[in-house]
Amino acid sequence: MESSQSSPSFSYPDPFYADTQGHKFCFMPDGVHRFDALLEMIQEAKQSLHMFYYMFQDDLAGNPVRDALVAAAGRGVEISLIVDRFGSDASEEFFQPLIDAGARFCFFNAKVSRRYLVRNHQKMTIADRHTALLGGFNISEHYFNPPAENGWCDIGVKVEGPLVDDLLDWFALLEDWAQNDRAQLRAVRQMVAHWEPGDGPVRLLVGGPTRSPNNWSRTVKRDLAKGSRLDLIMAYFSPPRAFRRHIRRLARRGHARLVMAAKSDNSATVAAARATYRALLYAGADIYEFQPCKLHMKLLVIDDAVYFGSANFDHRSIRLNLELMVRVEDSALADRVREFINKLSEASLPIAGSPGGSAVFSSPPSTTR
Repeated sequence: MESSQSSPSFSYPDPFYADTQGHKFCFMPDGVHRFDALLEMIQEAKQSLHMFYYMFQDDLAGNPVRDALVAAAGRGVEISLIVDRFGSDASEEFFQPLIDAGARFCFFNAKVSRRYLVRNHQKMTIADRHTALLGGFNISEHYFNPPAENGWCDIGVKVEGPLVDDLLDWFALLEDWAQNDRAQLRAVRQMVAHWEPGDGPVRLLVGGPTRSPNNWSRTVKRDLAKGSRLDLIMAYFSPPRAFRRHIRRLARRGHARLVMAAKSDNSATVAAARATYRALLYAGADIYEFQPCKLHMKLLVIDDAVYFGSANFDHRSIRLNLELMVRVEDSALADRVREFINKLSEASLPIAGSPGGSAVFSSPPSTTR
């Protein structure tokens, strides 16, 4: 059943910053800040812009971004834009002014074929091979609207540091595949399987339809298996059985807090998350549902490791979609991100079994152990 509790008064927290592990990070929860940062990166670019978005719409956000790109191309900036065909409904005509200005543009899966089944869910902008803007948000006005207009609650992260070089290497692989009409699904699997994130404190993890676990799912699963504290805020939550089992075990030996969506554009995703609650609550996890507006964030903290990027915590994002997640291991950053999650949990409804919980949902119990 839906909660009858009215949404608490809520405004997005201010941006927060971290200078750690040889990188500079700026976390932006407010859609206005994200949109302004994106336009500023495009308008101030001097040499190059590399961009990939799952969704790039012909609307009040997409038009000014496209026009800023056309202007950048006009002043000599090298531009490469890739858009996932499945996620976007903007026509080729919408992008034609950009092509006419000299930019490289292509759809990731332009033709209806087996390769069309691969959804590239990533989102990134890289300016002048120096600064990247990552996160879960697409180029669509809904991702920048305020809570009062039921915009998506999300986060963008501006990054400077060696990670940007890894992003450029990954983008080059995506572009080579997208521009090759003969490229096959097998090549995507190999691209993901062969990506090497290294073992340093800052890692670019990628996910995709590999036959064995990809490095994003393998790494987060390993952290859950040995971790003692989990703080998660996630738009879509219906992970595979092994991941649910690891979260329950972590909750029993430590502490697990999960902030889920109460509102979405797809009620089935909310129901899917609720179907997992009973077993998680029984294991001792604290569960909250975010009330002010739709939730689109993908953010995890496991002990001292912070994860952010494009991947939800569901079957598709863990095993099928092409995804991009950044893992930063730093205790001070982990503490700061937990403070941020505190703000969102305060605007959320505790589910029965959690501290102060009052809502009970009639979801079937989990059959997994």
